[in-house]
Amino acid sequence: MSEPSARLSPYGAPDLEQLTALVFELASQLHVERVRRLALEVALGHSGALAPDAMQAVAGDAGLTARSAAALERAMAGIMRVLTEGGDPRSPLRAQSRGGA
Repeated sequence: MSEPSARLSPYGAPDLEQLTALVFELASQLHVERVRRLALEVALGHSGALAPDAMQAVAGDAGLTARSAAALERAMAGIMRVLTEGGDPRSPLRAQSRGGA
């Protein structure tokens, strides 16, 4: 008989530990991205390279949209990895599953 925590599907309902890890991972990523964006905006504004409304004007750029979509895809893959990771010690480590190490 299998353990109660064993999953039949990798997309089964996540347990509390996985959800907690996901929330902290997302909060961490969001904080880092906000700080980077604000630092960039301030630096560009101080240098005179960025007008106050320039960011709004660039938001509709097709290249930016494609780059943003690719970044979102990578982020979602990371989120799904957190949700589907099991406690099996034979599973690859995160770095290994990303193709590194």
